[in-house]
Amino acid sequence: MVRNKIYPSYFTWGTLAFYSIFFIVPSLMGFYYSFTDWNSYSDAIHFIGLDNFKVMFSADENYVSFIVNTVNFTISTVILKTVLGLAFALILNEGIRMKGFHRVMLFMPSIVPMLVVGLIFKSILNPATGLLNETLRYIGLDVLTQKWLVDANWAFKSIIAVDTWKGVGYIMIILLAGLQSIDKSYYEAAEIDGASGWHKLKYITVPLLMPALAVTTVLNMLHGLKVFEVVYVLTNGGPGYATDVLYTAIFKEFSMGRYGVGTALSSMLFLFMTIIGYFIIRLMAKEGARE
Repeated sequence: MVRNKIYPSYFTWGTLAFYSIFFIVPSLMGFYYSFTDWNSYSDAIHFIGLDNFKVMFSADENYVSFIVNTVNFTISTVILKTVLGLAFALILNEGIRMKGFHRVMLFMPSIVPMLVVGLIFKSILNPATGLLNETLRYIGLDVLTQKWLVDANWAFKSIIAVDTWKGVGYIMIILLAGLQSIDKSYYEAAEIDGASGWHKLKYITVPLLMPALAVTTVLNMLHGLKVFEVVYVLTNGGPGYATDVLYTAIFKEFSMGRYGVGTALSSMLFLFMTIIGYFIIRLMAKEGARE
């Protein structure tokens, strides 16, 4: 007979020490420095209260537009990845030919580093020599060519499209796993009752997928709020400030030596992600329990 063994608590001390040294302590220090005038131009650091946070909403700065861009990016990518990921998962959960191959092809972009994806699409979306515009010209659709990354009307949409292309396969895999965990007897009973495909999706699939949807929503949201690489590589926040987001603003503040403002932005973003993530999980958990 094998007895359950309770391992001693000191087995976790190493992990807790590592986590504390490299996450908790730096986070607390960053939160403190967000209330100071820490910068690269002076060795003296003074406590200035909420002045750094007031700068974010100053009429002379563009931080409000950065926040709006970040929220727009997050909402857009969450919706697109969830809808497309669910559609692909539903299709590839059926008995279609070569579904294993299609799953792999859709998932492959998600394992490619974002830096590499950004460099590839920066070349593809180049308005003068990029593959997309060249292809459109070749097939006689010159009217559809755009300045994808240098036109303020298209640059942000292009970034959203690239990020969605990269991440939708990862979301699809999570939702596909959720679909395969649903007992087939529910669908068999629904078919006996004459339920249509839409009713089975609405009353069986979506409610029973709610735990997986909660996971993907939170993952998408956190990714959207801390987006950086794809914006930095494709546009570096341009044209002007049209595609700047909070993390590119943080990067630029640190680059200019304004460490206090940079840590204030980072602290605000961390609190925002924590609060939003908590309420999304609670809301979706309640919806799942209700169903």
